[in-house]
Amino acid sequence: MTEIWESMFAAMRVMWGDGPTRSALLARDHFVARGAREILIPGVGYGRNAKPFVESGMSVTGIEVSATAIALARSELGLDFPIHHGSVEAMPFDDREYDGVFCYGLAYLLDAAARAKFFADCFRQLRPGGSMIFTLISKSAPMYGQGPKLGEDWYERAPGVPMFFYDEASVARELGAYGITDVSEIDEPVAGGSYPFYNVTCVKR
Repeated sequence: MTEIWESMFAAMRVMWGDGPTRSALLARDHFVARGAREILIPGVGYGRNAKPFVESGMSVTGIEVSATAIALARSELGLDFPIHHGSVEAMPFDDREYDGVFCYGLAYLLDAAARAKFFADCFRQLRPGGSMIFTLISKSAPMYGQGPKLGEDWYERAPGVPMFFYDEASVARELGAYGITDVSEIDEPVAGGSYPFYNVTCVKR
């Protein structure tokens, strides 16, 4: 997977533009309302979704598997917050606790065991009262069912890029132990249209 992302960022660079997603803006508002100051962003990419948090005065730490994406965050978006270079499967990268975790995408690119570890690792790095927000692709997406089937709701959308598609039952199954407080549906713009996602918020009591 590392090689795939390296080649994609090298070829297409700032491939999703430099503006944040709707989900990132909503997460920013959520964290501001809760007084969050320190935010962890696994799969930060070149940092477009970190911008709303940085601009709101929050201290951001990222995790990113692609060295090229990290370089783009510095050179193209001018972001200088700490970014751990490595896969989220190697979490934790530090022993800190955060007020919030925001992850757009990424989780659904992992297999079931890796997703379970990832969600648990994120929860462990939350302070009591902290929130974690995941944006997960929905089974309502038009590409659901395309490509070789690897398992239930799990398809290889491109060579080496498996994708797990969520419904409300799988959201509850995988994140129910972590204090879900909200599950909302959102359409995120993509080239030529939009894709449906779930925004899932969990709060550590």
